[in-house]
Amino acid sequence: MSVDVAVEQDLAAHIAAVRERVAAAAHAVGRNRDQITIVAVSKTVDRPAVDAAYALGLRHFGENRVQDAARKFATPLPPDATLHLIGHLQSNKTRPAATLFDIVESVDRLSLIEGLELAAERHGSRLPVLLQVNVAREPQKAGCTLEDAAALMDRLVHSAWLEPRGLMTMAPLVADMEETRPVFAGLRVLRDALRRQHPDRDLGVLSMGMSNDYPVAIEEGATTVRIGRAIFGD
Repeated sequence: MSVDVAVEQDLAAHIAAVRERVAAAAHAVGRNRDQITIVAVSKTVDRPAVDAAYALGLRHFGENRVQDAARKFATPLPPDATLHLIGHLQSNKTRPAATLFDIVESVDRLSLIEGLELAAERHGSRLPVLLQVNVAREPQKAGCTLEDAAALMDRLVHSAWLEPRGLMTMAPLVADMEETRPVFAGLRVLRDALRRQHPDRDLGVLSMGMSNDYPVAIEEGATTVRIGRAIFGD
Protein backbone atom coordinates (compact mmCIF):
# COMPACT_ATOMS: atom_id res chain seq x y z
CA MET A 1 0.00 0.00 0.00
CA SER A 2 1.26 3.50 -0.84
CA VAL A 3 -0.03 7.06 -0.70
CA ASP A 4 -1.67 8.52 -3.79
CA VAL A 5 0.08 10.97 -6.08
CA ALA A 6 -1.64 14.07 -4.70
CA VAL A 7 -0.75 13.18 -1.12
CA GLU A 8 2.85 12.50 -2.11
CA GLN A 9 3.06 15.86 -3.88
CA ASP A 10 1.71 17.65 -0.80
CA LEU A 11 4.16 15.78 1.40
CA ALA A 12 7.07 16.73 -0.86
CA ALA A 13 6.02 20.39 -0.75
CA HIS A 14 5.70 20.34 3.04
CA ILE A 15 9.12 18.75 3.50
CA ALA A 16 10.70 21.27 1.15
CA ALA A 17 9.08 24.16 3.05
CA VAL A 18 10.30 22.83 6.41
CA ARG A 19 13.82 22.39 5.08
CA GLU A 20 13.78 25.96 3.78
CA ARG A 21 12.64 27.34 7.13
CA VAL A 22 15.25 25.28 8.97
CA ALA A 23 17.96 26.61 6.68
CA ALA A 24 16.74 30.20 7.07
CA ALA A 25 16.62 30.00 10.86
CA ALA A 26 20.10 28.47 10.98
CA HIS A 27 21.48 31.10 8.61
CA ALA A 28 19.99 33.91 10.71
CA VAL A 29 22.27 33.00 13.63
CA GLY A 30 25.30 31.84 11.65
CA ARG A 31 24.69 28.12 12.06
CA ASN A 32 25.09 25.37 9.49
CA ARG A 33 21.78 23.83 8.43
CA ASP A 34 23.48 20.42 8.52
CA GLN A 35 23.80 20.80 12.32
CA ILE A 36 20.02 20.35 12.67
CA THR A 37 18.19 17.03 12.47
CA ILE A 38 14.56 17.01 11.40
CA VAL A 39 12.55 14.33 13.20
CA ALA A 40 9.29 13.73 11.32
CA VAL A 41 6.68 13.12 14.02
CA SER A 42 4.70 10.30 12.47
CA LYS A 43 2.33 9.53 15.36
CA THR A 44 -0.77 10.67 13.42
CA VAL A 45 -0.06 8.86 10.15
CA ASP A 46 0.15 5.25 9.02
CA ARG A 47 3.14 3.44 7.61
CA PRO A 48 2.60 4.36 3.92
CA ALA A 49 3.05 8.05 4.77
CA VAL A 50 6.23 7.24 6.71
CA ASP A 51 7.57 5.26 3.77
CA ALA A 52 6.75 8.14 1.44
CA ALA A 53 8.59 10.59 3.70
CA TYR A 54 11.56 8.23 3.78
CA ALA A 55 11.55 8.09 -0.03
CA LEU A 56 11.63 11.90 -0.03
CA GLY A 57 14.81 11.91 2.03
CA LEU A 58 13.76 12.00 5.69
CA ARG A 59 15.60 9.56 7.94
CA HIS A 60 14.40 10.34 11.47
CA PHE A 61 10.88 9.55 12.69
CA GLY A 62 9.24 10.18 16.06
CA GLU A 63 6.48 8.27 17.80
CA ASN A 64 4.63 8.96 21.06
CA ARG A 65 3.38 5.52 22.05
CA VAL A 66 5.18 2.19 22.20
CA GLN A 67 2.08 0.20 21.23
CA ASP A 68 1.36 2.29 18.13
CA ALA A 69 4.97 2.20 17.01
CA ALA A 70 5.17 -1.57 17.46
CA ARG A 71 2.23 -1.98 15.10
CA LYS A 72 3.42 0.58 12.58
CA PHE A 73 6.98 -0.72 12.45
CA ALA A 74 6.34 -4.45 12.65
CA THR A 75 8.32 -4.36 9.42
CA PRO A 76 11.40 -2.40 10.50
CA LEU A 77 12.50 0.82 8.87
CA PRO A 78 15.56 0.63 6.58
CA PRO A 79 18.88 0.42 8.47
CA ASP A 80 19.78 4.06 7.83
CA ALA A 81 16.59 5.34 9.50
CA THR A 82 16.35 6.28 13.18
CA LEU A 83 13.22 5.81 15.28
CA HIS A 84 12.78 8.22 18.21
CA LEU A 85 10.45 7.74 21.17
CA ILE A 86 9.35 11.28 21.99
CA GLY A 87 6.28 10.66 24.16
CA HIS A 88 5.85 9.85 27.84
CA LEU A 89 7.10 6.35 28.59
CA GLN A 90 5.40 4.21 31.21
CA SER A 91 7.73 2.13 33.34
CA ASN A 92 6.00 -1.10 32.27
CA LYS A 93 6.82 -0.37 28.62
CA THR A 94 10.59 -0.06 29.00
CA ARG A 95 11.38 -3.51 27.64
CA PRO A 96 9.62 -3.14 24.26
CA ALA A 97 10.82 0.48 24.03
CA ALA A 98 14.45 -0.57 24.39
CA THR A 99 14.16 -3.07 21.55
CA LEU A 100 12.02 -1.00 19.18
CA PHE A 101 13.46 2.51 19.39
CA ASP A 102 16.91 3.74 18.42
CA ILE A 103 16.75 6.60 20.94
CA VAL A 104 14.42 7.43 23.83
CA GLU A 105 14.03 11.20 24.21
CA SER A 106 11.64 11.20 27.17
CA VAL A 107 13.72 9.99 30.13
CA ASP A 108 12.64 12.07 33.12
CA ARG A 109 12.80 10.05 36.34
CA LEU A 110 14.96 7.59 38.23
CA SER A 111 12.52 4.67 38.00
CA LEU A 112 12.50 5.01 34.21
CA ILE A 113 16.30 5.07 34.08
CA GLU A 114 16.42 1.88 36.11
CA GLY A 115 13.80 0.19 33.94
CA LEU A 116 15.52 1.13 30.70
CA GLU A 117 18.88 -0.02 32.04
CA LEU A 118 17.49 -3.45 32.76
CA ALA A 119 15.75 -3.60 29.39
CA ALA A 120 18.88 -2.51 27.51
CA GLU A 121 20.97 -5.09 29.36
CA ARG A 122 18.50 -7.83 28.42
CA HIS A 123 18.59 -6.62 24.83
CA GLY A 124 22.39 -6.66 24.94
CA SER A 125 23.08 -3.18 23.56
CA ARG A 126 23.51 0.34 24.90
CA LEU A 127 20.51 2.60 24.41
CA PRO A 128 20.92 6.29 23.49
CA VAL A 129 18.67 8.56 25.56
CA LEU A 130 17.86 12.21 26.18
CA LEU A 131 16.89 13.70 29.53
CA GLN A 132 13.53 15.45 29.21
CA VAL A 133 13.31 18.66 31.24
CA ASN A 134 10.12 20.60 31.94
CA VAL A 135 11.75 24.02 31.59
CA ALA A 136 8.39 25.83 31.41
CA ARG A 137 7.19 24.06 34.58
CA GLU A 138 3.85 23.20 33.02
CA PRO A 139 2.03 20.80 35.37
CA GLN A 140 0.41 18.89 32.50
CA LYS A 141 3.74 18.21 30.77
CA ALA A 142 6.23 15.44 31.46
CA GLY A 143 9.87 16.12 32.19
CA CYS A 144 12.03 16.50 35.26
CA THR A 145 12.49 19.86 36.97
CA LEU A 146 15.47 22.08 36.32
CA GLU A 147 16.55 21.40 39.90
CA ASP A 148 16.54 17.61 39.43
CA ALA A 149 18.29 17.58 36.05
CA ALA A 150 21.87 17.53 37.34
CA ALA A 151 21.34 14.49 39.60
CA LEU A 152 19.51 12.56 36.90
CA MET A 153 22.18 13.35 34.31
CA ASP A 154 24.87 12.25 36.76
CA ARG A 155 23.03 8.95 37.09
CA LEU A 156 22.82 8.61 33.31
CA VAL A 157 26.48 9.31 32.60
CA HIS A 158 27.44 6.55 35.04
CA SER A 159 25.05 4.03 33.52
CA ALA A 160 26.54 0.91 31.97
CA TRP A 161 23.68 0.50 29.49
CA LEU A 162 22.28 3.97 28.75
CA GLU A 163 24.09 6.51 26.62
CA PRO A 164 22.99 10.10 27.35
CA ARG A 165 23.20 12.34 24.29
CA GLY A 166 21.73 15.58 25.66
CA LEU A 167 18.40 17.16 26.59
CA MET A 168 14.82 17.49 25.34
CA THR A 169 12.01 19.88 26.21
CA MET A 170 8.56 20.97 25.07
CA ALA A 171 7.61 24.64 25.06
CA PRO A 172 4.09 25.89 25.83
CA LEU A 173 1.68 26.17 22.92
CA VAL A 174 1.36 29.93 22.34
CA ALA A 175 0.14 32.21 19.57
CA ASP A 176 3.47 34.06 19.23
CA MET A 177 6.43 31.72 18.93
CA GLU A 178 8.71 34.44 20.31
CA GLU A 179 7.21 33.68 23.72
CA THR A 180 8.91 30.27 23.62
CA ARG A 181 12.41 31.75 23.36
CA PRO A 182 13.13 31.80 27.14
CA VAL A 183 12.23 28.10 27.37
CA PHE A 184 14.64 27.11 24.60
CA ALA A 185 17.36 29.41 25.92
CA GLY A 186 16.90 27.89 29.37
CA LEU A 187 17.45 24.37 28.06
CA ARG A 188 20.60 25.50 26.25
CA VAL A 189 21.97 27.12 29.41
CA LEU A 190 21.26 23.94 31.36
CA ARG A 191 22.91 21.80 28.68
CA ASP A 192 26.03 23.96 28.77
CA ALA A 193 26.22 23.67 32.55
CA LEU A 194 25.85 19.88 32.41
CA ARG A 195 28.59 19.66 29.79
CA ARG A 196 30.91 21.56 32.12
CA GLN A 197 30.10 19.09 34.88
CA HIS A 198 30.78 16.14 32.55
CA PRO A 199 33.56 17.31 30.19
CA ASP A 200 34.22 13.74 29.08
CA ARG A 201 30.71 13.53 27.59
CA ASP A 202 29.45 15.43 24.59
CA LEU A 203 25.79 15.83 25.67
CA GLY A 204 25.42 18.04 22.61
CA VAL A 205 21.86 17.21 21.56
CA LEU A 206 19.16 19.80 22.20
CA SER A 207 15.84 18.36 21.03
CA MET A 208 13.46 21.31 21.12
CA GLY A 209 11.03 22.99 18.79
CA MET A 210 7.94 21.67 17.02
CA SER A 211 5.80 22.78 14.08
CA ASN A 212 4.63 26.01 15.72
CA ASP A 213 7.98 27.22 17.09
CA TYR A 214 10.97 25.40 15.56
CA PRO A 215 12.57 28.48 13.92
CA VAL A 216 12.98 30.09 17.36
CA ALA A 217 14.30 26.82 18.78
CA ILE A 218 16.94 26.67 16.05
CA GLU A 219 17.97 30.25 16.74
CA GLU A 220 18.44 29.25 20.40
CA GLY A 221 20.61 26.23 19.58
CA ALA A 222 18.33 23.29 18.79
CA THR A 223 20.15 20.40 17.15
CA THR A 224 16.94 18.37 16.72
CA VAL A 225 13.47 19.66 15.85
CA ARG A 226 10.38 17.46 16.05
CA ILE A 227 8.00 18.32 13.21
CA GLY A 228 4.64 16.64 12.72
CA ARG A 229 1.84 18.87 11.41
CA ALA A 230 4.13 20.99 9.20
CA ILE A 231 5.25 17.81 7.42
CA PHE A 232 2.26 15.47 7.44
CA GLY A 233 -0.51 18.09 7.65
CA ASP A 234 -3.51 18.17 9.97
